[in-house]
Amino acid sequence: MDIREQMVEMGKRAKAASRGLANASGKAKQDALLILADLLQSETEAIAVANKKDLDAAVERGLDKARVQRLTINEKVLNSMIQGCREVAAMADPVGEIESMTKRPNGMLVGRMRVPLGVVAMIYESRPNATVDAGILCLKAGNAVILRGGSEAFHSNKFLADLMHIALEQAGLPQDAVQVPPTTDREAVAEMLKLDEYIDVVIPRGGEGLIRAVTSQATMPVLKHYKGVCQMFADASCDINKAVPIIENSKMQYPSGCNALECLLVHKDVADVLLPKVAQAIGSKGVKFKACEKSLPLLGEFAESAVGDDWGFEFLDLILAVKVVDDLDEAMDYIAEYGSNHTESILSENYEHCMRFIREVDASLVVANASTRFNDGGQLGLGAEIGISTSKLHAYGPMGIKELTSAKFVLMGEGQIRE
Repeated sequence: MDIREQMVEMGKRAKAASRGLANASGKAKQDALLILADLLQSETEAIAVANKKDLDAAVERGLDKARVQRLTINEKVLNSMIQGCREVAAMADPVGEIESMTKRPNGMLVGRMRVPLGVVAMIYESRPNATVDAGILCLKAGNAVILRGGSEAFHSNKFLADLMHIALEQAGLPQDAVQVPPTTDREAVAEMLKLDEYIDVVIPRGGEGLIRAVTSQATMPVLKHYKGVCQMFADASCDINKAVPIIENSKMQYPSGCNALECLLVHKDVADVLLPKVAQAIGSKGVKFKACEKSLPLLGEFAESAVGDDWGFEFLDLILAVKVVDDLDEAMDYIAEYGSNHTESILSENYEHCMRFIREVDASLVVANASTRFNDGGQLGLGAEIGISTSKLHAYGPMGIKELTSAKFVLMGEGQIRE
């Protein structure tokens, strides 16, 4: 069987499994998630062995630091996966929920019922934790999922998928609801993206190059974000003692994350006080600044002059662009020009400025007085996420259970006919 035939067969099995899963009881889905949580906990050593195979291969291939970091399943990552399983299991089942039922003048009842999307294809780099996140969210929302991770995480992803198969089987659900292609050949992705007969939506998660490649080839809808160029504006009224640790967390807690801070915009009235403290706090810990003319002398030895390409650039590293602005309007104009609709934040004690920023800035998450790193499904109460959408159709922001469903109209009549 060649790769084309393999992918068609996977698509057919996923489509069949999606029908069974869409009609599965909430109890069965909950059981599968709790069984998976227990398996992840009991199979810690085996997970580490599989992950080490990928990490050793990554070192031999010379993968960059950011990709190796995403590839690693450490204790914190594993505990997050286990917690995600249990949190998603405890959430209400959205499938079959009827929203906004109204009575028409002729007596008919019209509403909308939440239904699964069907078959989801997930294409992603590194991040083996995304295998579990995507699997559990699709399961809870009644979708079958085909998980095509990067070749660098093949052993980790395969083992995690095997655990999901065990959980599905023990809960009486179709194992084909979660599938991982058995090959690392890139041709498998190209063939999968032609299967609009079987796959309802594809969600790419990774670098901009991967996402653009998927978008250009896919014959089915794509939910995506191209990059995470996240800005933070320190207003004239910001609390300096709050601002510095928020900036540090946004940049340094996980520099290679799509929700990491890439540009700090500082009001001219507070720059002289705030920027030296920022330089002391994070410059001394390895952050290099790409600074505008006004901010350069305030950041000391850790800064160099920014060039044109530094504005709107996703560094994914310990590098931060810094620009002094005259006011809130200039900050929002900058974000409109250079932002990526991902995450934007304001630091301000001025309520009106915070509310203007929240209303007028276009991003999947707009934050007041907190870290950009909170743009994450788990942090926002979704249990986990399958990705972050900046396309606005049909989801905007982290995609959890509800975003993995759609809504069909339902009509309940008593014999009415249209005249």
